[in-house]
Amino acid sequence: MPVLASHRKPRTKVRTTTPAVGFTTAALASVTLLSTQSATAAPSEPKPAIEDVQKKVDELYRQAGSATQQYNRAKAASTAQRTKVDTLLSDVAKRTEKINEARRELGAFAAEQYRTGGIAPTATFFLADDPQAYFDQSRLMSRSTERQQKAVDDFRTQQAAASKKRAEAVQSLESLTETQTTLRSSKQKVQNKLTEARSLLAKLTAEEKARLAELERKKEAEAKEKAERLAARQAAEAKEREEREAAEKKAREEAAKESGGDSGSGTGTGTSPGSGTGTDTGTGTDGSYASKAQKVLDFARAQIGKPYVWGASGPASYDCSGLTQAAWREAGVTLPRTTWDQVKVGTRVATSDLQPGDLVFFYDDISHVGIYKGDGMMIHAPKPGANVREESIYYMPIYGSVRPA
Repeated sequence: MPVLASHRKPRTKVRTTTPAVGFTTAALASVTLLSTQSATAAPSEPKPAIEDVQKKVDELYRQAGSATQQYNRAKAASTAQRTKVDTLLSDVAKRTEKINEARRELGAFAAEQYRTGGIAPTATFFLADDPQAYFDQSRLMSRSTERQQKAVDDFRTQQAAASKKRAEAVQSLESLTETQTTLRSSKQKVQNKLTEARSLLAKLTAEEKARLAELERKKEAEAKEKAERLAARQAAEAKEREEREAAEKKAREEAAKESGGDSGSGTGTGTSPGSGTGTDTGTGTDGSYASKAQKVLDFARAQIGKPYVWGASGPASYDCSGLTQAAWREAGVTLPRTTWDQVKVGTRVATSDLQPGDLVFFYDDISHVGIYKGDGMMIHAPKPGANVREESIYYMPIYGSVRPA
């Protein structure tokens, strides 16, 4: 019998997909693993060094100080502009009342003319019983007409003046609005800079904060060392100056004694006026400034420990230029509100020639100021979060110094 299996259609081998599925799963797992490893291995943003944080915070405080001066200038301008606007509006009100008075006077003249009516002068002359009475009446009417004309002129003058003042008031109000806009912008800028600085400091760990404090102490120590060198140099120069003046005085006295038979007259005339004039001139100038400077420093020392608050000018808190302005006011000297304007007052002096009471300004943008107290030290309102204190003038880069009086 034929074999039935020989007539069957050959079976086609079906490839199983199990290996493929296994390969795909493995591949996906590998990709996932690689992705996870890549994500884990991806470098995160490096944390800034504490030195860089210190520089950044200092720069933000400097920028906040500059914005504070912008705020102070805008605030001072706003106050002055508000006073001007109030004065102009008061003037406009007074002139408006004068216009109303002139208008009432004109109304009275108009009513009188309406009641009496108008008759031609020729007709009035012929109808008059007495020609002399006519001329008397004519002169009276003439004076009345002059008063009317004056009333009209006064009305027009007052009207023009009131219109001018009203226009000035409108312009001043517009300027006031612009100044207040600048004021708000400066205020926001200060707040933004301070918020950024606080945010940087808040991210520091306890160890980083300790490191930052150590850097600050190092910076203060270096600045104090420079101040001590300046103090030593100034002391040496002062001693040398005193010795030179003493030698010159001694030479003058010896020369007077050797003048011969007229030594008594020569001594009385030469020595007394010579030394007297020199002493009076030096004491008169330096003594006057020293007296004012003493008042300034006495006031500044009394403020030590009070907090720095931007835009403040006392008595409970100060910013840097608010302190210097208040201190010099005690000596009878009025300073402008901002560092940018204070640096223009008085006489410029070199750092080596500083005297107590002088103002020392800092940074290229002149955004900070302190009061020199001698020995390379100053009293100033430093920055937000700090109190009024004594500090080396070398703690910040010096821009220049002035002697206000």
